[in-house]
Amino acid sequence: MIALNWFLIVSAILFAIGVIGVLTRKNAIVVFMCVELMLSAVNISLVAFSSYMGDVHGQIMVFFILCVAAAEAAVGLAIVIAIFRNSFTADISKINLLRW
Repeated sequence: MIALNWFLIVSAILFAIGVIGVLTRKNAIVVFMCVELMLSAVNISLVAFSSYMGDVHGQIMVFFILCVAAAEAAVGLAIVIAIFRNSFTADISKINLLRW
């Protein structure tokens, strides 16, 4: 059986990669992928703790997080496509819809 520490280490590494990707990338699609990576890291932690404690509440929470992540990806991708149609770029630093 794999120890809880290893799951938490993998989860922390994935979360750190996601945070670095969100902070450094300029492409909106890559930023959304990094957010999904961070959500997956949280899911790994929840499943690991749930298995360690012998309780299913963490796994039920993962199900809800996956549903929210799917909805977020669909709405986010629709917004990115709408912005791309107007400005012909997916670069977040060049999108200035709220400026005059």
